[in-house]
Amino acid sequence: MDHLPKEKNTGKPRILIAPLDWGLGHATRCIPVIRELLAQNCEVILAAEGRQAELLTAEFPQLLLIPLTGYKIKYAKSGPGLLWNIIFQIPKILISIKKENAWLMEVVNKYNIDIIISDNRYGLYHHSVLSIFITHQLKIKSPLGIWSEKIIQKLNYKYINRFTECWVPDREDVNNLSGELGHPVKKPGIPVHYIGLLSRFDKSTILNSSLTGVKEKHLLIILSGPEPQRSIIENNIISEISNYNGTAIIVRGLPGYKSLLPSTNMIKFYNHLPTEELYNELEKAEYVISRSGYSTLMDVIVMKKKSILIPTPGQTEQEYLADYCMKKKLALCYKQKAFSLELALKKAKQFDYRYIVLNHQEKLKNIILQLLRKT
Repeated sequence: MDHLPKEKNTGKPRILIAPLDWGLGHATRCIPVIRELLAQNCEVILAAEGRQAELLTAEFPQLLLIPLTGYKIKYAKSGPGLLWNIIFQIPKILISIKKENAWLMEVVNKYNIDIIISDNRYGLYHHSVLSIFITHQLKIKSPLGIWSEKIIQKLNYKYINRFTECWVPDREDVNNLSGELGHPVKKPGIPVHYIGLLSRFDKSTILNSSLTGVKEKHLLIILSGPEPQRSIIENNIISEISNYNGTAIIVRGLPGYKSLLPSTNMIKFYNHLPTEELYNELEKAEYVISRSGYSTLMDVIVMKKKSILIPTPGQTEQEYLADYCMKKKLALCYKQKAFSLELALKKAKQFDYRYIVLNHQEKLKNIILQLLRKT
């Protein structure tokens, strides 16, 4: 796919955009950014591998995608084991950051890049090219307490401050979605811009919506995240759904995966659904069941869907977001060990769901226009 010429079209900024390989959420929330860049007449190059590359290629088959090795974070089978698993992988992560920065130096020269947009990839900064870092975690939660969070934040800002700007996909005011994660008291030393919620489910870009409305007793279950936790929740859901007396769509979060689980008239399995098809399933669903990953939260909030969230055990970010959304009545949340589909649906019918008022599309457009004026 290396067909893009080194020489750019006159007047067209060339932008490299690369998401972290930690689940699909970093890739899905890049979709509205890519759409807006294309709408602003930019040349866009994508960089990813694995499931992230599969997803982005499916959404933007016309764009050049170049391979970029991921951090390849491995999860533990238990929540308590995750912390130590991540700690032991820190040297590997730091090596990956150094390697991707060396990779970037070559890519910038080869493709004559004007702007770099990195979604949580700490090594994608350049001393002479505008470098944007996207994150909703300025503050990273730690199970070891406040003292460890201060140390982690200092290290986090050390890397973020190497970029030109930091973009936070959230509202800046109190009606926000990320809570302390995206709104810490102390900010990085570079300019921080709140660009609104980033969801690929923008109605103006969904051309083939079925507009069928909500179907009673119809569930949409979205599985995501690294292994082995993705498979653990999948197995739990399959055992629970067998006794459900309604219909359900289960999206396994495995783009490009060939093996299929058998469907029935009532329960249908998909490894992956393109944006337009997933949008239609979201519209029909009475309830959405998913992890409490931030990108999934942005999607269900933008779509104003009633959701039941199951945070990944031991992942402090998801556990914090689940608790935060529960307190703000944005979603009903359950711990994985305590999850019962029957009980969760009964409670969801009584839950007082509330929604965030949005103006995200115009905010993103304005931020990108400001960025392009700097090239």
